[in-house]
Amino acid sequence: MKRIFAIFFLSSIALCASAQKKSSGAIQFESTIDPAAMMAASGIKLSEQVAARIPSSSKSQFELLFTATNASYMPVEDNEDSNGAGGGNRGGFGRMMRFAGMGGAREYYYSFADKKLTEVFDVSDTTYYMASKLQLSTKNQMPAFRANPNDSGKVKPMVPPVIEVVKTDSTRKIIGFNCKEVIVKSTRKVKILDVERNVTDETHIWYTTELGFDFSPNPNLWTEGTVLAIDARGTSTTAKSIEYRNVSIKDVTAPKKAKLITEEEYQAKLEAMMKRFRGNRTGGGAVRTITVN
Repeated sequence: MKRIFAIFFLSSIALCASAQKKSSGAIQFESTIDPAAMMAASGIKLSEQVAARIPSSSKSQFELLFTATNASYMPVEDNEDSNGAGGGNRGGFGRMMRFAGMGGAREYYYSFADKKLTEVFDVSDTTYYMASKLQLSTKNQMPAFRANPNDSGKVKPMVPPVIEVVKTDSTRKIIGFNCKEVIVKSTRKVKILDVERNVTDETHIWYTTELGFDFSPNPNLWTEGTVLAIDARGTSTTAKSIEYRNVSIKDVTAPKKAKLITEEEYQAKLEAMMKRFRGNRTGGGAVRTITVN
C-alpha cells in the first residue's frame, strides 16, 4: 500500500510540474516586411530617391515570453534586409518607420485578465509607455500626409476605413497548434489619377484557442485567441517555434522608468518628426517627398 501511495504521490508531482511548465514559455516569431508594398497599400507614393534607399524586403525576429497571467513581446535582434545591409531600414526613412512602430523597436506587455496592453518605446532618448487594450482597431500607425514644398506642412489625418470581419472554415497548423482563419477587410477611399475609388485590403489572421490566453503580435489586429500568424499586403508575421520553460515575472512586466504619453501627444510628436523628415534634403538639394494620391 505504501508503495502504491508513493507512486501515486510522485505521479501527482510530475503532473503538476508538467502543467506548471506548460503555463509559461517562449514563442519565436519572424516578421517579413516589404516597405514599398506596405506603403503603396496605405496609398502612399514614394519618390524614386526614397524607394532606391530602402530594402526590397527585411526580416526581423521577435520573442513572446508568457506566464499564466502576463506576456511580453519584443524584438530579439536587428533587422536584416535583402540588400545585404544590417539594421533593417536605413537613414531618415528607417527612423520614421521605427518611430511609427513599424520597424520593431517597440516592446509590448500584455495582461491576460483584462486584455490590458502597455506599449513601451524610445523617442529622443526618453522611454515612453502608452496604455491601450488588445483589440481590432482602425487606428492608423502612419497617418496620411502630403509632403509637398508648396503645402501648409500640416499632416492630414486619414479617414478611418470601413472594417468587415469574415470568419472562414480554413484551418492551418502552426508550431503544432490548430489555427482558424479570420479575414479583416479594410475599405477606404483613395484618389487614383484624380479619381476617387474604394480600395479594399485584406489581412489574414490565424489564431488558436489551444494555448489558453489572448495575444496578437499586432495588438490592433486581434479578434480572439492566440494569434500565431498575420498575413497582409507587404508584411507577414508567423510563429516559428515554442519552448515551455520558466519565465520570470520581471520579463513580462513593463519597466517602471517609462514616462506616460497619450495617443494625442504621440501623434503630435509623430507629426513633428514627419515635418523634419520632409525638410531633409539630399546633397543635390532635392527634397525627398512622400505623397498621397
